[in-house]
Amino acid sequence: MILAGDVGGTKVHLALYDFSGGRLQTIRDQKFPAHDFGSLDEVVHQFLGSSGSNASTKDAILAACFGCPGPVRDGRLKLTNLPWTLDERELVKSLAIPHIFLINDLEANGYGIPELTSDKLFTLHPGDPDAVGHAGLISAGTGLGEALLIWDGKKHRPLPSEGGHCDFSARTDREIALLEYLRKSLDGRVSWERVVSGIGIKNIYTFLRDVEKINEPGWLHDRMLTEDPNAVIGACAEDGSSALCFETMKLFAAAYGAEAGNIALKVLAMGGIYLGGGIAPKSLKTLQNGAFIQAFLDKGRLSALLQAIPVRVILDDNCALLGAAGYAENQVAHLSGYSLRAASVQPQP
Repeated sequence: MILAGDVGGTKVHLALYDFSGGRLQTIRDQKFPAHDFGSLDEVVHQFLGSSGSNASTKDAILAACFGCPGPVRDGRLKLTNLPWTLDERELVKSLAIPHIFLINDLEANGYGIPELTSDKLFTLHPGDPDAVGHAGLISAGTGLGEALLIWDGKKHRPLPSEGGHCDFSARTDREIALLEYLRKSLDGRVSWERVVSGIGIKNIYTFLRDVEKINEPGWLHDRMLTEDPNAVIGACAEDGSSALCFETMKLFAAAYGAEAGNIALKVLAMGGIYLGGGIAPKSLKTLQNGAFIQAFLDKGRLSALLQAIPVRVILDDNCALLGAAGYAENQVAHLSGYSLRAASVQPQP
């Protein structure tokens, strides 16, 4: 079996996987509030010690892989939003699992894409669906993650990046005003993550409310105080009940599309651009209203190139888990010469 983890700033999602017919099969999974634990070790021990796991189950785990936000260097990572420092060597000792790997969370998402079935991808822009080549991955969620998917002639090899922290580049008068507003409110530099993320949605909302003076009705004000603000903004934009929320998500979608187009240019992503993270699947109507694709294609003399690049939304929120599991199995197969995936494929008669 393989233990996989998706480690975020607010939750840790763990799962046990096996293989059947060459495909990953979930044995069980569970989510844990990250701030309730002092370390990743504690989370894993609770998961493996809970009902459904026993000594034989633990002994059957050949490897583990955890997708984590931030750059991994020499098997070590200090998380940004949690006071945890992770080290592959220390985790091997603590968890008594022979092989443990730490990879960037967007890298894990990249490895997960080939594991998805076709119904878990939504085509936002068809482009040339038969084209092959490099691809890009951009995921707006709590923050903004980016990765490059390099085509080696047979498959995509994910390369992690911290591109979400690059400088935000405003394109329109409205975005320039937003940039100036954020420079003052943030006291300096503005990255793409400050606009294209959950943080960014709240920043845009506040800008439109306080600077452009778009009306915030009382009922919306009350909901923003008592519910998850991003969920409220997204839902009210999708159902058309608030002009302020609609304009917020329209500006967000345009910025999202522009940066997706930037990645497509940088890697010549003829193999497509993938939108991951938690926001895109919940905002399909917003992403289809024109602002995203218009900004994606708005690349001057190279707009025709962007027209040929497919854009797909990842609908499966377990994509990073699947990628972490697939990565762990592949690494163990390379090290040991034994592949759980290959062994699960029944021989042809």
